Amino acid sequence: MRPMLATKGTHVPSGADWSHEVKWDGVRILADTREGRTRMWSRNANDVTPAWPEISAAPLGDRDLLVDGEVIALNDRGIPDFRVLQDRMHTRNATTARRLSQQVPATFMVFDLLRLDGTDLTEQPLERRREVLAGLDLAGSPWQVPAAYDDGDMLHEATRQQGLEGIVSKRLSSRYSFDTRTPHWLKFAHRQRLSYVVGGWRPQEGTTDRLAAVLVGEQTPDGLLYRGRVGSGIGGKVSAMLAELLEPLARADSPFTDEVPRVDARGTHWVEPLVVVDVDTHGSGYDRLRQPSYQGVRHDLDPESLGAQT
Repeated sequence: MRPMLATKGTHVPSGADWSHEVKWDGVRILADTREGRTRMWSRNANDVTPAWPEISAAPLGDRDLLVDGEVIALNDRGIPDFRVLQDRMHTRNATTARRLSQQVPATFMVFDLLRLDGTDLTEQPLERRREVLAGLDLAGSPWQVPAAYDDGDMLHEATRQQGLEGIVSKRLSSRYSFDTRTPHWLKFAHRQRLSYVVGGWRPQEGTTDRLAAVLVGEQTPDGLLYRGRVGSGIGGKVSAMLAELLEPLARADSPFTDEVPRVDARGTHWVEPLVVVDVDTHGSGYDRLRQPSYQGVRHDLDPESLGAQT
């Protein structure tokens, strides 16, 4: 079971047929509550319930429901930031998860209701699903229902000024289809952050084993195409974590379909293209990333899910 995804928009739609929401910089989750027990599924259909003990408690007791939303946590500026969740999202140890939930408390921003008390709502229009969701009593729980707005241009500018990730515009008549990317949900990000697949890593100058940069590619119908080398944002702790993650994936040759420039290929340790990372870059539509900055590993994504991200 995978969530429905939005398509990248070119302009914010207007009119009474559309509703607009904040685009949260967090981890996408489907939460399925039955008989007082909640299971939480990541975007790539992994059970991540142990990672979120403060959220996985059933907010409505024994009531049956399935919701779609985003788990968020705030950075030191009080803004939702995916990077703050890095230490939490891959945790499966219950003791560690409880400790991290005290250090980095999370909130579940629930923006869609897909089933309630045994009734499938996915064929209902979004307008009706949101109406029923707003009527649920989630007060006092770590589940929140974020506001929706009529004026998309206003929300787009307000989120830009507040340093938020962007907005999502949704057609009020849209139905919900699992594991699809719909043109009836449009996303508009203020910064260019995309997910790429790691195909190799470079050691720090003068060393052979200290990871200083990763080589990343874009998943396309023609294979994994090389997009550049990313070193900014990879400090000591991140370097050690990435080295541990990539070391078992070593291979003898490049996994990229196209040729990697000699200046980047020299001294590179190639790896199986299985790890996905987020990268901030200046501008879009270029063959090579411009001023790229590493943002974190996406444990909730797999390479096959990235083909239509832009």
